[in-house]
Amino acid sequence: MKVVDHIKQAKGKTLFSFEIIPPKKGNSIQELYKNIDPLMEFNPPFVDVTTSREEYIYIDKGNGLLDKRITRMRPGTVGICASLMHKYKLDAIPHIICGGFTKEETEYVLVDCHYLGLDNVMALRGDSMSHQKYFKATKGGNLYAKDLVEQIQDLNCGKYLHDVVEADYKYNFCVGVAGYPEKHQEAPSLNSDLKRLKEKVDAGAEYVVTQMFFDNQKYFDFVDAARSMGVNVPIIPGIKPIAVKRHLQVLPQVFNIDLPEELILAVEGCKDNKAVRQVGIEFAIKQSKELLANNVPVLHYYSMGKSSNIKTIAKAIF
Repeated sequence: MKVVDHIKQAKGKTLFSFEIIPPKKGNSIQELYKNIDPLMEFNPPFVDVTTSREEYIYIDKGNGLLDKRITRMRPGTVGICASLMHKYKLDAIPHIICGGFTKEETEYVLVDCHYLGLDNVMALRGDSMSHQKYFKATKGGNLYAKDLVEQIQDLNCGKYLHDVVEADYKYNFCVGVAGYPEKHQEAPSLNSDLKRLKEKVDAGAEYVVTQMFFDNQKYFDFVDAARSMGVNVPIIPGIKPIAVKRHLQVLPQVFNIDLPEELILAVEGCKDNKAVRQVGIEFAIKQSKELLANNVPVLHYYSMGKSSNIKTIAKAIF
């Protein structure tokens, strides 16, 4: 079922969902199941599964020589989605990214998604590779998330690349995109970033999931600004509970976000990461309750593969 249909069927009730990352290559999927199982009591209608960029690794060939190879350390997004749908009877949403994929490869992934019965996809530009200062599109790939949304919508209209297929049957993907309450780190301003969001929605995106934020007012202001610009699709807030002290430095640096002074002082006053984790849980519960009181369509949690703190938060909310 489409995400937007889940929201419609809820008739105003706030839904619970979360995002997971695939296990590293060589690890069992059972570890993933162990972290998902405890969250099933909250009846998530859908779960997101991330897709990683390719990266360079260096293999020691001896005599001081290194062999440079490119690989993906967390493959299997589409396969994991199929497994989750089969095991848990929910909708699994693969992240489809521009970086590292040609348009042809993207089309093949989307065909696989269709054959596996995946009704939803999350269209993202993705990050630059670790050695790149700025994002560069793969040769023959999509440069922006808007371009990716357009390619998906072409398939929804029965139009394949190069017009090599005449198809009467049309796909019916529901496309989600990202939104940034504190703007994307590469955007010159929040207003220009909102214009890019409007372009993605105009291209066919049916819902938005926001990047993590810790000040709910920034989410509320973002929604108001998006609505005034004509973005009228559901905007789902993304929530990430603080778990370790280094998040105070890492999260603002990586995601271009501000942390409330109240949260900073609480974390700085913790003796160890166990105490930090409890602070993160309590803050996320407070944040979630305010969002719930404002009738958000879904509370979407970034679990990063761990579920114990998400379960504690969900138990207090749902």
